Amino acid sequence: MSTPDILSGLTAVLAFVFAIALFDQWRQRRRAFQLIWAAGILFYGIGAGCAAIGGATGWTEPLYRSWYLNGALWTASWLGLGTAFLLGRTRFGYAYAAVVLLAGLASFFSRNRPDYVNSGVWPLVYLFAAVVLALAIAFETYFQDARWPYVAAIGVIGATLLSIAMMIVTPLGSPGYALDPTTGSPVASAIIPGYLRLLTPFLNIAGGLSLILGALFSAYVFMPKRRVLDYSLDPAQPGDHFLFNLAIALPAMAVNFVASLPMALRALLAGRLHSRVPSTLLIAVGAFIPAATDELLVRVGFKDLFEAGKLLGVILMFAGFLISSETFREVRIPFTSIRLWAARAEPAGEPAADAEA
Repeated sequence: MSTPDILSGLTAVLAFVFAIALFDQWRQRRRAFQLIWAAGILFYGIGAGCAAIGGATGWTEPLYRSWYLNGALWTASWLGLGTAFLLGRTRFGYAYAAVVLLAGLASFFSRNRPDYVNSGVWPLVYLFAAVVLALAIAFETYFQDARWPYVAAIGVIGATLLSIAMMIVTPLGSPGYALDPTTGSPVASAIIPGYLRLLTPFLNIAGGLSLILGALFSAYVFMPKRRVLDYSLDPAQPGDHFLFNLAIALPAMAVNFVASLPMALRALLAGRLHSRVPSTLLIAVGAFIPAATDELLVRVGFKDLFEAGKLLGVILMFAGFLISSETFREVRIPFTSIRLWAARAEPAGEPAADAEA
């Protein structure tokens, strides 16, 4: 068994443990984001497990199809959807709507690339779906309706079911899988038709960006802040003012976030920083690293780095979960009543005026 296969196996095992912990937390508290994240991490583990098995024992068509659906399509989208449900009572819906629209545009404008030939009308279908979903989510967010994540769920679940249907009816040429001749890693460009492959940017851009931006947004809400640039997303303001504030909200939060880092560091050293801040920052970094190493693998063919990035990503996300305030209220051995930690005192977070509707 090669080093990449061992790394994939370790990633799968840790992801399964992480998914069990999330599912157990949902079983106790019944928060939708916990169950959705559990599904996303489970897909992450299945994708990594398929890569480990395929690399160690040889690829088969069912293994290849499972790898593509779980690892290439579903993981990021379901993790991003979990973030949407976590932040459902905030104005993060505007950001989610923006990344959904960006994903639709990316799929549409990629249609003429050689990798996505024979896509037919599907790029236009993906763009239309993205526009409708983005408008609906933004509309619900504007009217302070906490049900906008359910609109997002319609998109993610619909795309997931569509990918299953497409994969079932799509014939794969012999031997039923494709591997990179240099790295031995499974690849989709040589065998998966363009109309199905275009679901990858559609789901991954929306899901990955929402996960990363949502983690940073949550950290921003709970950290001590220095507001260098001010803005307001109050829907009661005049329409032109609202549109202007909406346009500057993201860069304003980015500037305020950077300007607030010294204050957050001092609060951390003094033991006054809310645990949600380091927790969500770890999740953001953990989500970013696999995407970065994936791009590096594509460019330079370094499979070891790719698999190490996937392992490091799940380690950091799991660490973020373990230090979060949600976890420290009660940490148990999963599916038992045996407590490992009791509740601990949590510093008061910053008033969530920037996020609350």
